[in-house]
Amino acid sequence: MSNKQNQWIVGINAVAAAVEHDSDNVREVLIEAGAKNPRIAEIESDARRRDIDVRRVNQQALDGVAGGLRHQGAAARYAAAKTWDENELEGLVEAAEGKALLLVLDGVQDPHNLGACLRSAAAAGVTAVVIPKDKAVQVNATVRKTSAGAADHVPVVRVTNLSRTLRDLQKLGVWIYGLAGEADASLYAIDLRGNVALVLGGEADGLRRLTREHCDQLVTIPMPGAAAAAGVESLNVSVAAGVTLFEAVRQRVAG
Repeated sequence: MSNKQNQWIVGINAVAAAVEHDSDNVREVLIEAGAKNPRIAEIESDARRRDIDVRRVNQQALDGVAGGLRHQGAAARYAAAKTWDENELEGLVEAAEGKALLLVLDGVQDPHNLGACLRSAAAAGVTAVVIPKDKAVQVNATVRKTSAGAADHVPVVRVTNLSRTLRDLQKLGVWIYGLAGEADASLYAIDLRGNVALVLGGEADGLRRLTREHCDQLVTIPMPGAAAAAGVESLNVSVAAGVTLFEAVRQRVAG
């Protein structure tokens, strides 16, 4: 696991969000000297009000920390959330001694959804949350705010190849259940008491094909007829994560 390391976030929206929602983790703010954009002035006043150091610098200094990204005259040095390396996943599973509970998120894009998933995961006592490094939102200031602190307490493992990770988990004795609306098996009919990984897809497309193929079984959250008749076909991913995780918790508590 890496400790909190400083990283630079750039751009007016990103810096403003970090200052507003996660000021404890903002180390300093850089703004372009002489910038005319009123939002730059708002960021400066907001940062100073929260006792964050603000430095006015030239464009070249901002270009240097931005690394080629469009900074719009604002950057912030930010304490990144703890991250776990995918090589550490095996140790986390083994430490759970046959009762690992993993939440795997296949391409969640909305930071509010990821934050809510992490909050449910923390409440359910999950072993780890697994997210892909690409084509998915990462743990940023908005995620940390929405998670109500859970993002700094739940092991979040970023993996390069999700399908390979699922194969590796199977070799460790973890049973992989993918949530899919069209599946025949009910979530409530599945034994979730051992080493289990619950896999949920992204907001738009659900589980990707390769992810589905690496699940041991697809399951669904049964929807009552009235809900289906009203056109409610699927739950928000963070709601589905909460329902699914706490069914596992219920079974484990019941023994």
